[in-house]
Amino acid sequence: MDIIVGTAGHIDHGKTSLVKALTGTDTDRLPEEKQRGITIDLGFAELTIGEIHFGFVDVPGHERFIKNMLAGASGIDLVLLVVAADEGIIPQTREHFDICRLLQIKNGLVAITKKDMVDDEMLEFVRTEVIEFVDGTFLEGSPIVPVSSRTGDGVAALRSALTDAAAKVAVRPDIQIARLPIDRSFAVKGFGSVVTGTLVSGSIAEADELELLPVGRKLRVRGVQSHGQKVSEAHSGRRTAVNLASIDHHEIERGMSLAEPNVLELFQIFDAEVEMLPDAKPLKTRQRVRVHIGTTEVLARVAVIGDDVVAAGGNGFVQFRLESPVAAVIGERFVLRSYSPQMTIGGGSVLFPNADKLLRRNAEKQKEFLGRLVGSVERSDELLQFLVDHSGERGIVGTKIRSATGWTNEHFTKVVEHLRSSGDLMYVDGVCISSNSFSALQTKVLDELERLHASDRLAQAISIEKLRSSVFRHIPGSIKDEVLSLLAAGKKLSVDGEGIRLTGRGAQLSDAESKALEAMRKAFRDAELAVPKVDEVLAAASAASGISKDVARKLFQQLLDSGELVRISPDFAFSGKVIGELVEKLRSFAATVADRSIDVPKFKEVAGVSRKYAIPLLEYFDQQKITARRGDKRLVI
Repeated sequence: MDIIVGTAGHIDHGKTSLVKALTGTDTDRLPEEKQRGITIDLGFAELTIGEIHFGFVDVPGHERFIKNMLAGASGIDLVLLVVAADEGIIPQTREHFDICRLLQIKNGLVAITKKDMVDDEMLEFVRTEVIEFVDGTFLEGSPIVPVSSRTGDGVAALRSALTDAAAKVAVRPDIQIARLPIDRSFAVKGFGSVVTGTLVSGSIAEADELELLPVGRKLRVRGVQSHGQKVSEAHSGRRTAVNLASIDHHEIERGMSLAEPNVLELFQIFDAEVEMLPDAKPLKTRQRVRVHIGTTEVLARVAVIGDDVVAAGGNGFVQFRLESPVAAVIGERFVLRSYSPQMTIGGGSVLFPNADKLLRRNAEKQKEFLGRLVGSVERSDELLQFLVDHSGERGIVGTKIRSATGWTNEHFTKVVEHLRSSGDLMYVDGVCISSNSFSALQTKVLDELERLHASDRLAQAISIEKLRSSVFRHIPGSIKDEVLSLLAAGKKLSVDGEGIRLTGRGAQLSDAESKALEAMRKAFRDAELAVPKVDEVLAAASAASGISKDVARKLFQQLLDSGELVRISPDFAFSGKVIGELVEKLRSFAATVADRSIDVPKFKEVAGVSRKYAIPLLEYFDQQKITARRGDKRLVI
């Protein structure tokens, strides 16, 4: 079992000494830390008790180094709140503890250090103070262990209490990709660049390819260490060191992260639920704040959703507009600090990564959406169904769902299959759409076709382009194709090329229109290759039946759409059957000629037509790749 323990407490309350007493490791590694006797940056130590591997993150207590403390708080399972017996609860104790609570760390214990420096009465006073301080929080009822790092008194009891507390830590669900927020980068002679961090999800193995975010660079893993030992693979919940190939450690900074490639999208706008501390000022729209997420700090502007402010001690929904891109997933916790002076004012969780910029007119609708989304974050099936329902008829691409959730491909597939089997969701060529939205889209198609048939009763079929511009305007092509395919399979409509019609529907002609249509059909059929001009045929049909020239053109278009007629030029159209026969004649002639070529005079002879028809026919055959012009001749293909 792997447990990450984070220290919390005021400067000089003995956090580093306590970690050394527990583990034998001095986590102050910087010369300045040794000289000043305070922790400036993060320190790390390891401890194994039975089957439990503890990784300690020793954080700085000074208010000037809270930023460093926040970088170390990422991925903590268990907090060790340190309170000195000779001082009790003081400012940084409160701020550190607020940060742990805002990050929703759920387990921990309290160590009262420097017990050898006070009498029993003072020790009991501080114990009582601690009990009152943690009342109503996640540490209520947790062990409070007095200890002296100098003499070792109480260290064994603290180790025992740590073991008991570790047993209460919930197992991390193995459903997300590898993600390692980086808190240190350095070089090791003979090995090259090494980064460390707490592996918050997934696993990293030697020879893996990882993506360095936010720069988007792909890197190969040369080696992995966990708990100070070389391992073939590190799993979530472990302090992990990764040796990277082909990059200088100066190119890597705290706040970057390593992740499975091509899954997480960077974004600069996200919607979140925020909790403000009781002693903070209200959070207002356009306020500039510092967002600490993972190991990174990024400046942002606030847009309160549906309200004017988020009151002190209150909760609300907020859109953050970041000044630089980050990668985070739904449910990920963050801490808010004021821009200046820098103070912790609240925290929250990411609800909707990569959100659209909020418009004031949509604020109430978005607030309602986020309010319902909050209840789905912890349950994969509900979360996926909620996101898919929200996407409506457009559906949502699977890659966007994985980017928003950080799910592995295996977990995503499992959730999709579960919802498909229950009939709640359809998955079409990488796009998820709810069954209800899909059915509504089918109904919309049928209704639109009914309307189009009624508005143009002469049309044999409706152009699919008309449906694209109305029903399918913003719908992915894969969804459109599936909608039409299933409606056709259900005999609700038929699709022929670019034409579509409801089953049993086609042109609805009057007697006069039917007479004109038949007259046109006969004129072209009987003329064979000596056809009159198109306008002459239309005029004759219009005069004989009494229909308008516009209606005559629509009827002529029906003959073209059905393939009965083939228009080879603006002036001439021929029976499709006649054109087919002529092509066969042409190819039969070509078979008797060594180079398969024919000139205009020979074509006139073979076809039995004058030059008036021969030239447009040959040009049409060129366009259709039946012939290819070679100087004065045509090659019959």
